[in-house]
Amino acid sequence: MGARCLLDLECAVTKSVPFSLLELASVREGDTVGETLANSVAYARHAESLGFQRFWLAEHHNMQGISSAATSVLIGHIAGATESIRVGSGGVMLPNHPPLVIAEQFGTLESLYPDRIDLGLGRAPGTDPMTSRALRREGLGAEQFPQDVAELQRLLGPLDASRAVNAGTEVPIWLLGSSLYSAQLAAQRGLPYAFAGHFAPRLYREALRIYRDQFQPSAQLDRPYAMLTVPAVPADSDEEAHYLTTTSYQRILALFRGQPLWMKPPVQSMDGLWNPQEEAGVKDFLGLQLLGTAASMQGQLDQLLDSVEVDELMVTVDLYDPVKRRHALDILAALEQFRTM
Repeated sequence: MGARCLLDLECAVTKSVPFSLLELASVREGDTVGETLANSVAYARHAESLGFQRFWLAEHHNMQGISSAATSVLIGHIAGATESIRVGSGGVMLPNHPPLVIAEQFGTLESLYPDRIDLGLGRAPGTDPMTSRALRREGLGAEQFPQDVAELQRLLGPLDASRAVNAGTEVPIWLLGSSLYSAQLAAQRGLPYAFAGHFAPRLYREALRIYRDQFQPSAQLDRPYAMLTVPAVPADSDEEAHYLTTTSYQRILALFRGQPLWMKPPVQSMDGLWNPQEEAGVKDFLGLQLLGTAASMQGQLDQLLDSVEVDELMVTVDLYDPVKRRHALDILAALEQFRTM
């Protein structure tokens, strides 16, 4: 804090938080899945070298352009290619899986990479209804989510000789959400909570407030721990950032239209690619986006962190060029708000 701030009681103090990354393993138009995953490994290694806290992969199924369907397999691949960064799911869509299967997968990962594995859980299917039916256990759905979370907590807790089934390995469980429901459940179960502000920004303040207000301590966590996920387009100039973000615009537009989600190169203008209603929808989707140079984003981040109490920030960086995407991490790591653990 400078001398001026020492004399100015209204001078804002910059908050710092750990930064983490969310990865969809997005496939560039024309690339193979193998090339995509090689880029993800290089991205994770660079993040680790800069001091990012976590690298999480999201579960999506039957989506052209997204290659993170086998989430636990990719977590093992990334963890094996790095040394210290925590690797996990952001998240496993629990309605798609029996809890014991997830407990065994993540228990094995924890045994292979001790104290580096996170299990983030969501209650959405992460796919379309037809694929969801192909994945699902017969007769069960999102309504079973609270019971499945409780079962996973038991399976991944300390060994209990009185129980017929145990996984035998403790893995930190997180709840992920974009609504108030998961915030309330995370608070009731005493679990850390991550809000998906990268695609559902409207309820982030209320959800995080409810989580903190209703939190009940548990064996895993004695006080609330909240993470907010936001999209970011860091660049060497604000003009370049506005150009690079058109890759995100095109992918979200394709999502709205039910089209394949291949990552496309940026364009000079979106004119003619969307109509006014679509433009408004895409920009609402990206309502929490951080955009521009480090100096520009520092101001944006100050405003965000003044609006809500978070313990950690998770960022998703949707850039077409893998080299520019890795350079974007350099810009994020230069922010005043960036804190290594």
